[in-house]
This record gives sequence, structure tokens and C-alpha cells, in this order.
Amino acid sequence: MTPRAFQQVDVFTDTAFLGNPLAVVLDGQGLSDAQMQRFAAWTQLSETSFVLPPTPEGAAGGADYRVRIFTPGAELPFAGHPTLGTAYAWRQAGGQPQQAGVLVQECSVGLVKLKLTQQRWAFAAPPLTRQNIPSAELAPVLAALGLAASDVIASQHLNNGPHWLGLLVNGVDTLLALEPDHVALKRLGTKVGLAARRTAPTTGLIRRANREARAFGQPHPGLAHDPTDLEVRAFAAPVGIAEDPVTGSLNASLAQWLIADSHISAPYSARQGTLLGRAGQVFLSQDDTGQIWVGGDVVGCIEGHVSL
Repeated sequence: MTPRAFQQVDVFTDTAFLGNPLAVVLDGQGLSDAQMQRFAAWTQLSETSFVLPPTPEGAAGGADYRVRIFTPGAELPFAGHPTLGTAYAWRQAGGQPQQAGVLVQECSVGLVKLKLTQQRWAFAAPPLTRQNIPSAELAPVLAALGLAASDVIASQHLNNGPHWLGLLVNGVDTLLALEPDHVALKRLGTKVGLAARRTAPTTGLIRRANREARAFGQPHPGLAHDPTDLEVRAFAAPVGIAEDPVTGSLNASLAQWLIADSHISAPYSARQGTLLGRAGQVFLSQDDTGQIWVGGDVVGCIEGHVSL
């Protein structure tokens, strides 16, 4: 066992314990895949990241560091909240980007650029591949979610490293009332990301009727007057996470899809984690080249060493 610098941070929130926590091992050198996976399973957080020196190819491309990202059940080629959270922890530990205000992270999908805008860091959404979902494939997913086909405005397979089945549903009330069959989703091997435009205040009745709301307490008290434009939920039973509090990769791919198909315009902000008692907020923007940027606040919660 070797003592290794460790931080636990909260991502997509400016208030500790209201976002998505991330465990960051700041020195992953010498750890095997099995050791990383075992520790990620032990933390029981949606993701744990391990910081490593860049590969020669990454260094040649300007990478400041390399990261490997694990859920409790599998390694991910890319994920959004670990990208922002690892960048924060690396800087807090004394890391200095080669270029002021710009940071380059190497991960399994390649090099991901981050930039500082208006005192908030954002990452460039990786390239997205997407395609339509055949109705025969969509039907069992809707059944597992408890959704009718008429509740769905649009659907797409979304892949920017992680693969999500993306659904745009017809209202925030519909989205927050869902009580999915997570066993069925795991059996289908399907991670599902859902979004709904915020067009009216959400009723407290539906929130109180939801099992998760009863289990975790009342959602963020400002929801009825929420300034965000989109409500998001992410179900990832196949990788050991029933519902993820706030999901950067999903919000990135949703933005690429929804903006391209004129379902929403940039810039906008999204809320996620409502029924888990969280108040995650993701800031989406698009630059003149069409690149989508995904931003969010990060706060530190725990700092010390872990023996691995």
C-alpha cells in the first residue's frame, strides 16, 4: 500500500453536497486496472478518477495530464463531471496548465480541452455520433421507464465516448414522475438520459408522490422558480448507478443533439439531481465554430491521502 494524494470534490454546484461527488486519486502511477476498479467500487460514487502523466502521444498534443475514469462497475472512455472535477483537484494540488486559462486533459477518447470563461471552467464536448432509434428497440425501454410513446417528443442514440439512449419528453412533470424499473434497464443494457424543457413551474404534488422524493427529502427548494431551461435525469443501471446526480457527458451530448435539431438554443442551463436532493447546474454554450462547451462550478470537500 502506498499513500497517495486524494481529494473528493463536488461538481456542477457552487455549494458543497448539492452536486455530484467525485473521488480523485492524484497519483495513479503503478496501479493496475483491477486496483483502480476495486477502489472505484469501494467508494460507491458514480465515478472515481486516477491522474497519470500523459502518454508520449498525449504530451506531444499538449496534454497537461492523463486521467482514467471508473464507475463502480466499469471504466469509461470519457465522462464530464470527472473531467471538471479532476481538473479542479489537479490545479488545487499545484498543477499548472501549460497555457494560462486553458487546460488539456488526455483520456481514452483522446485530448479534451478545457477553458476558463467568466471564472468558470468548461470542457469542449467531444465529437458526437448519433442515430435514430428503431421503434422495436425503443419500446422495451419506454416500458421499463413507464413512459408512453406519446410522452416522447424526440429520441436518439447518443455517443460521445459513453453511449446514452437520449429522450426528449413532453414536460418536466412527466420527467420527475418517472419511477423506472432499473432491473429491466440493466437487463436491456441501456443507459438512458432524459430531458424536458422547463416551460412552467413544476407541481409539488408530483414531486411528493415520487418514491425517490420521499426517500431523499424535498428537492431543491427553488425548483418552483428555477431559472434553468432544461430538466435532466440519467439512469445508468448497466454500470451500477441507478440514477446519476449530475452527468456532464450526457448533458454534452444532449446539447449537441437538441441544439442541432432546434429543440433548444444556446446558451442555456440545465438542472439535474432534483429528486436526489441535489441542485446540480450545468451551463451549455456554443462558440462561433459550433463547438459546444459544458461548464460548471466545483467545490472541494475532502483532502488527504488514500493508501492504495
